[in-house]
Amino acid sequence: MLRALPNLLRLARAGFVMAREGALRLADGIELPAFARTLITLGRLIEKRSAGDGAEGLARALQRLGPSYVKLGQFLATRPDVVGMRVAKDLERLHDRVEPFPQEIAEAAVAEALGAPVSSLFVEFGPALAAASIAQVHKAVVVDPDGTRRTVAVKVTRPGVARRFASDLRAFFAIARAIERSVPKARRLKPVMVVETLARSVSIEMDLRLEAAALSEIADNTRADPGFRVPAVDWDRTARAVLTIDWVDGVKLSDRAGLEAAGHDLPALGRHLMQTFLRHAMRDGFFHADMHPGNLFVDASGAIVAVDFGITGRLGKKERRFLAEILHGFIVRDYDRIAAVHFEAGYVPQDQSVEEFARALRAIGEPIHSRTADQISMARLLTLLFEVTEIFQMQTRPELLMLQKTMVVVEGVARSLDTRLDMWRTAEPVVREWIERNLGPLGIAEEAGAELRQLMRGIAAAPELLLRLERISVDLEEVVHGGLSYSDDSIQAIVKGVRSASLLSNIALIAIAVGVIVYLFR
Repeated sequence: MLRALPNLLRLARAGFVMAREGALRLADGIELPAFARTLITLGRLIEKRSAGDGAEGLARALQRLGPSYVKLGQFLATRPDVVGMRVAKDLERLHDRVEPFPQEIAEAAVAEALGAPVSSLFVEFGPALAAASIAQVHKAVVVDPDGTRRTVAVKVTRPGVARRFASDLRAFFAIARAIERSVPKARRLKPVMVVETLARSVSIEMDLRLEAAALSEIADNTRADPGFRVPAVDWDRTARAVLTIDWVDGVKLSDRAGLEAAGHDLPALGRHLMQTFLRHAMRDGFFHADMHPGNLFVDASGAIVAVDFGITGRLGKKERRFLAEILHGFIVRDYDRIAAVHFEAGYVPQDQSVEEFARALRAIGEPIHSRTADQISMARLLTLLFEVTEIFQMQTRPELLMLQKTMVVVEGVARSLDTRLDMWRTAEPVVREWIERNLGPLGIAEEAGAELRQLMRGIAAAPELLLRLERISVDLEEVVHGGLSYSDDSIQAIVKGVRSASLLSNIALIAIAVGVIVYLFR
């Protein structure tokens, strides 16, 4: 119980801040247990008069609660299936910017991570240029063995960040488990799995070697792609808490005036950005999932340069085929095929009607073809698609939601460069290329070869499999004849464990209520 007390206090503080900012309004209309409705009613009593609607209040509350909660809000902005589209859009405005930690602490962290003094690794090491909850970035200069001076960007993890995030994540898990137990309708959204995904994302962001690996993988995938590149990793100056990459000289895509002054073709950049993202997602199955304008530059040659690969998305072959076929299906208005693809992928339960699902897809697709090209949004199309699939009990697919959310951002950036951008005409060559390559004769032959190799491996493993089956059958026969038995001590231990778990659960709920009341009336 004492071990759970810090989590309960964190939850009580979070509940108080949420209540003050008006975030509890989001609970209206949600079927909750009686004790939860009582706590929310009490919480609404201390709501600020200036509190806005629930979505704005949630964003403000997360900002007040600190970096871990800001990161949670940014993550939930990628999950409109969990929080709804309106809340997701408000959470997009959360800024993960904090005060930089001191220069001497940064240099000490670099020296510890790389095992050498900063002065021996860099000939110059400037102050922090940008700081976020997990890391901050410095501009530095190195001298290569051949004497060449090279400007680099050095990303340094904030000291103590892992411990702080671990503490807050324990509280998030406690909330998620309580929701799964108390709100049956929320179980489809898998709140515990959502927090697990957030935990994985944060742990990846905090290990800068993994970001370096993502940069390296994207570099390999795009080596032959004209007009796109990522900065090279300096592996000798990279460790878990430090990432060193080549400095990027260029104009940010958010700087429209700077792009025009440099003579870049903005509509061409918009088309190129959209095709680049689709090519990474569909051809490579690995894409930058945080492609906001601040992470994208245009260099002097006109090439797009992407940075900050802390968040990436990955699609398997099945997901890529799904994406290509639904986009192609909407382009050619083949709603029966789009419906069939959902069922073939196993995304929609087999007890649903393919014909009715196709009719629902037609309701999404037909209005598109009555609009002009610049009014059509692929990101909006995917959003509507996921809303419709919920009616047909499609299970949440985190990787597809990550793709959809990234597409919203990329499409927004592309349209900021060309307000009349024709998304379908822009996407069509990439989609057609993928379909011809993977669903044409060459793709079918490669898939048949892969299946044949898998079959041969299965045949080679058959003798071992038969031996395992024989051992299992012998064990089962012994169980059938001998039965299962438990000692009295085992039975008493099980009963004691169940009672203890029930008691701790009740104590935890009472403690949360007391904590909230203390904050209400302090």
